[in-house]
Amino acid sequence: MPSLITSTYATTHPPETSPVVRTFKRRECLPMIQNLLWKIDTGMVRSITLHEEGDITTLGLWGAGDIIGHPFAGIEPYQAECLGTVRVHRLLIDDCQTLEEAMWCHIQQSQALLTMHHGSVQTRFSRFLSWLADRFGQQSGEECFIPLPLTHQDIAEVIGSSRVTVTRLIGEFEREDTLSWSKKGCVLRHHSGPQTKPVEYPFRRRRY
Repeated sequence: MPSLITSTYATTHPPETSPVVRTFKRRECLPMIQNLLWKIDTGMVRSITLHEEGDITTLGLWGAGDIIGHPFAGIEPYQAECLGTVRVHRLLIDDCQTLEEAMWCHIQQSQALLTMHHGSVQTRFSRFLSWLADRFGQQSGEECFIPLPLTHQDIAEVIGSSRVTVTRLIGEFEREDTLSWSKKGCVLRHHSGPQTKPVEYPFRRRRY
C-alpha cells in the first residue's frame, strides 16, 4: 500500500473571502479549507487523493446538489477536481442544515467505489457504468444517457486499470451495441431504470 503525501494545504490556506458563488474551469480544484463546504450548483466534480508514486485514487464523483469539502476528507492529500465548468456556492459547516445527510452520501459512495476494484476488469467496467447510470443517468426506455465528461484515464483510475484497457473495453461495448461514447457523456443501452421523458443525446448513434 503506497504511503500518501503529507498535505497541510487545508490548515495553512488563507481564509476564504471570495464571493459566495464561484465558477471553476475544467481541471481546476475547489479550495479545501477547514470548516468550509461547497455545494455544487452545476457541473461535475471528482474527489481524489494522490500517492507518492503519482497514482490517483478516486474517492467520489459529485454533481448538482451534492456538498463537498475538506470536512469530509478522511485522508490526506484530498482534492476536488472539476470535470468541466463547475459553479458552486460556499457554506460554513455550522450553517449547513443537511450535514448529516451529506456525510452519509460520502460514506455510501466510498463503499460503492471500493467494489469497482474487485472482479475481472470487464466486470469492474460494466459495474461502474451501471453505477454511473443509476446516480447520474437520464433514463429513456432501456437507454440511459450519462452526462459525465470522464476521460478514459479518469475511468481507469476509478476501476484500477489502465487507459489502454479502458479504451479497448469501450470499443468492445460499442461493437456489441451496448454503449455509445462521446466527450460529453455516453449512452448505456439495455439498462433498466425509472422511466422518464425521452432525452435528446448530444451525438449520433454509432453504426457498424
